[in-house]
Amino acid sequence: MSKKQVCSVDEVAPGTSLRVELEGLPPLAVFNLDGSFYIINDTCSHGEASLCEGEIEDGQVECPWHNARFCIKSGKALTFPAVEPQRAYVTEVSDGMVFLVG
Repeated sequence: MSKKQVCSVDEVAPGTSLRVELEGLPPLAVFNLDGSFYIINDTCSHGEASLCEGEIEDGQVECPWHNARFCIKSGKALTFPAVEPQRAYVTEVSDGMVFLVG
């Protein structure tokens, strides 16, 4: 199984997110929820907004354009107008770095 280095854990403070672009993948949103890291696609499935610019609350991120909410852990669309989920990726933290596994 391959691993891609995404960012340093120090780049994403608890309760925040970071937009990352890696070759061969769509823009990604890396979230730090109380020291656990999650990665989902960053571009809202309803529009072209960056989820990294949205509010993070209770394990959810709200799209800054139309207020659709997504589960950060699973990528599931939780509220309209979004109905399509975000792809969620397997993450691993090692030596102070966040990796995408798969």
